[in-house]
Amino acid sequence: MTALHVPAPVALDGLPPRVEIYEVGPRDGLQNESTPVSVDVKVELIERLVAAGIRSIELTAMVHPAWVPQLADADELLGRLSLPPSVRQVVLAPNLAGLRRALAHDVREVAVFASATESFSQRNLNRSMDEALAMFAPVAGQARDEGLDVRGYVSMIFGDPWEGEVPVAQVVDVCRRLVELGCTSLSLGDTIGVGSSGQVARLLAAVRDSGIGLDLVGVHFHDTYGQALANTITALRAGVTTVDVAAGGLGGCPYAESATGNLATEDLLWHLHGAGVETGVDLVEVARVSAWLAGELGRPVSSRAAHAIEISTQAAR
Repeated sequence: MTALHVPAPVALDGLPPRVEIYEVGPRDGLQNESTPVSVDVKVELIERLVAAGIRSIELTAMVHPAWVPQLADADELLGRLSLPPSVRQVVLAPNLAGLRRALAHDVREVAVFASATESFSQRNLNRSMDEALAMFAPVAGQARDEGLDVRGYVSMIFGDPWEGEVPVAQVVDVCRRLVELGCTSLSLGDTIGVGSSGQVARLLAAVRDSGIGLDLVGVHFHDTYGQALANTITALRAGVTTVDVAAGGLGGCPYAESATGNLATEDLLWHLHGAGVETGVDLVEVARVSAWLAGELGRPVSSRAAHAIEISTQAAR
């Protein structure tokens, strides 16, 4: 029996020649886990992802432990890591205290996280949208003065559990204000996974028409309704070349109970490799990392590609 571990590449028109795989598993993927994950496992996860070819990775968040207990070990984690300088290493730092902690570890890129809705901004940051952006202003300013890049997340881009459908103009306004604060890149997040391909195309066209180049934009889709991959392909056809993913499809949000897992890294890799798109990432190795991590978390691997690769590997033995 022949085991098929990788897809046969057949070029697909309309996709970029190369896509940046932006791995958020160590932060966004693990933050909602109720059982504490040891720093040893986190270090091994990051090192194994980098060994598999991941070159953009969000490591952790400099937030108060009361907000996200799972990430209370951020300083210890960063102190133990020694990654190649070629790896884009990002740390979430929503305020000046977090930025100071990040700078102590020689981090070269930080991220801030805004919301496109008032309801989620209050629940996630205990601040209005305007107050949150005012908090980020000195963070972005000082980070840029220190020579750091700043990534700006925009949550709830399509729907909000408390407000319903989110107006496109509202999302574009937050994007514009983050760029004006000094953000060097953006990540547009469908936090509860309710977006459709049509909505993706419409929003990205509006962002582009506002003067923000899509070369600055990444997409971050949760898979609540099974649309994360389809929405991602729509974004790539529109001109986006950076995609946020999490190994094994981990993820969620402590402040939005309807948020489910992220698009699985290996699911996206299977599609891109099959379409002849370069990523520089080893699909099989990422699938193995996802299977290993699922074991550490005490559950079966949930992503379809990782599960299929695991089964085909066992069949070939």
